Amino acid sequence: MMSHILSIIIFLPLLAALAILVTSGSEETRATTARWVAIGATTVDFALALILWANFDGASSAFQFQEQYAWLGNGISYHLGVDGISILFIVLTGGLMPFCILASWESIKARVAEYMIAFLVLETLMMGVFAALDLFLFYVFFEGGLIPMFLIIGVWGGKRRVYASFKFFLYTMLGSLLMLLAMLAMYFYAGTSDIVTLLNTAHFPVAMQSFLWFGFLASFAVKLPMWPVHTWLPDAHVEAPTAGSVILAGILLKMGGYGFLRFSLPMFASASLHFAPLIFTLSVMAIIYTSLVALVQEDMKKLIAYTSIAHMGFVTMGIFALTQQGVEGGIFQMLSHGVVSGALFLCVGVVYDRMHTREIAFYGGIVSRMPWYAAVFMLFTMGNVGLPGTSGFVGEITSMTGAYGVSTWTALFAATGVILSAVYALTLYRRVVFGELVNPKLMAITDLEMREVYIFAPLLIGTVWLGLQPGAVFNITQTSVDHLVSAYHAALGG
Repeated sequence: MMSHILSIIIFLPLLAALAILVTSGSEETRATTARWVAIGATTVDFALALILWANFDGASSAFQFQEQYAWLGNGISYHLGVDGISILFIVLTGGLMPFCILASWESIKARVAEYMIAFLVLETLMMGVFAALDLFLFYVFFEGGLIPMFLIIGVWGGKRRVYASFKFFLYTMLGSLLMLLAMLAMYFYAGTSDIVTLLNTAHFPVAMQSFLWFGFLASFAVKLPMWPVHTWLPDAHVEAPTAGSVILAGILLKMGGYGFLRFSLPMFASASLHFAPLIFTLSVMAIIYTSLVALVQEDMKKLIAYTSIAHMGFVTMGIFALTQQGVEGGIFQMLSHGVVSGALFLCVGVVYDRMHTREIAFYGGIVSRMPWYAAVFMLFTMGNVGLPGTSGFVGEITSMTGAYGVSTWTALFAATGVILSAVYALTLYRRVVFGELVNPKLMAITDLEMREVYIFAPLLIGTVWLGLQPGAVFNITQTSVDHLVSAYHAALGG
């Protein structure tokens, strides 16, 4: 099984989606079947991702579990594999999906079967992005993910769902088309689209690298998203259903950071060095500007959406520091953010499902009615702030440490984002949880149900475990990152 485990992980959710598609019976019967098939498939897929992690050799920087078959010919193949950079994103994707299905168990009542199909197809495409070792296979998975997420927002979203879904689609589609042009240029220059071959043998001229680098930047900057092409994200988060927001923040955003690590740094080293100051500037702008914008938000989801942009600023800063510590910090920050931000959106979903509003002013004093919820929300808020002992602290401190030796001013300005994050996160928590319970409608609000406890417990454990045992991640990423940084400096001639 291990020789084909990546294909199994990728296409198992798609097979489950097909099973739901051919299910007959009443709408209620199909909905019940869809829920159980989806939770079963995503749980098995997560178990397979853990098996993949357990069998991964962290001491090797080579791509492992490779599969390669003829596909389109002329150097274009179906080529899969994972290294220490990509494998943990597969585990993260597999880990978040069952929680998304559980979070949608009762809140999604219309077109349940179609909703589950959309999520399962999306899981297949997301898994494919992190395992693809061919340019055009990567593009198919990367771009294909737009369709199910477009439907998830546009069909099951809020009042402005059509506007938000089209804005999300158009922003990301435009950026990806520029990336496709860069991929075509690479293919015709090198005669192959195989990523392993390109990493080992292709040497693009310096002048060409700038064009290619900006082509990939156009796509990854929108996906991440970086300032100033971030405006689609708050709208998409606000209108998406809770599980859609979890996947959007937890996985889809990470594809941009992963793309920088897989393509921009190793393949366009000269351009990455030349444009690193630009990335530092955009990162600092994202951290400070979006943190200030978050301070004035009145919608809980929109506030958390802006914090995601700020935290992704630490990712790009760490990655383009082009140091071992900076790159590892950027990867850790992405993994930590995937857990913590996903959990925060689930926290918002809990009160939204009960009160059907996300307005911060509506709440206040709910600690007296929801003490367990208040405790859970507090821990994830601390993770978002970067409190020592949580995963958020490790990602932020390593990113800033890696950047400090390269650009002291960048690290110092970024550090202000840590202070601002404490202000907006704790202000949100105080306004929602503490104070007097003056809204009579909140008197009927109930604490966490057992289903919600099952969702939050693993995320709580993950947030603390990553904060106290970051070596579990660094032991996997260290060798691959060391190889990436060494290859980058070798490509620069030193």
